[in-house]
Amino acid sequence: MDLPVSEMDIAQAEAYLAAGDLAQATPLLERLVELAEEYIDAECKTTDEVQYFSFADAFERLAYRRIERDPRTLVQLDAPFDRLYAALAFAYICQQDYVSARNALSQAVRWNPMNCAYRLDLAELFRALDDTQEWAALSHSVIERASDARSAARAYANLGEFFLDAHNALAASGCARVAQRLAPQDARVEALVERMVAERAEAAEATDEEALAELATQGVDANPSAEIAICLLMCASDAAAAGDRNEATQLTVRARGLIGDEACRALVKLIRESDAELAAERADDAGAAPEAGEVDHA
Repeated sequence: MDLPVSEMDIAQAEAYLAAGDLAQATPLLERLVELAEEYIDAECKTTDEVQYFSFADAFERLAYRRIERDPRTLVQLDAPFDRLYAALAFAYICQQDYVSARNALSQAVRWNPMNCAYRLDLAELFRALDDTQEWAALSHSVIERASDARSAARAYANLGEFFLDAHNALAASGCARVAQRLAPQDARVEALVERMVAERAEAAEATDEEALAELATQGVDANPSAEIAICLLMCASDAAAAGDRNEATQLTVRARGLIGDEACRALVKLIRESDAELAAERADDAGAAPEAGEVDHA
């Protein structure tokens, strides 16, 4: 069965949305989703051996593999189904149909679980529907997957508000401190800091060690994922080797924003040493002639 939805189809619907033309966008998106789901039912059966995704790039695929440790064969679709569902969710949000938007955006996360913008938007939909536990859980899930400082900061800011509502000012202060380190000028981070000052100013007297220890007690890592930073730097190394300096720089900047300059430099050094060792091993293997009677299976 041929893929019935193309990236061009989705881009056209997104253009209607961008222009505010919901009358054109919504029925088009609903029809595209209907066609996509017919295709999914027929051609994208999830099994213990195979799973289908629509990752945006090689980095997301690598990050999913390392974070989720999914041993299955990952099949990349030619159409960005995640964007399709996200666009439909946005159309429903504009019409204040938050239940339908939540359902659509949940599918966007399923098709691209490494897109943290989807997770954060989905968290806000759960919050709008008065499910603060799921709002907090989704925000927490972003910390392990965030590939830029702003997404991570917003996740911490959400959790800070959650802890404030739960009367845990020390954990909220820990979240605020981490969020400020990552993206001090983000509106969500600023709002949390202002709320902390207004409601629980005494929490600022705690040391960083005390605040971050309370975060650990609550099961919240005080740092974004080093695994994600490694994936960013590995892809940056590949981009540099391919001559794409712009992509290499962008990926490195994202990693630096997550874990800081010093840790980033240390990881870059390790990756370069590992690449050099691998290249040397390959050169040795290529230069070794097979002995008599050996069969080369390379």
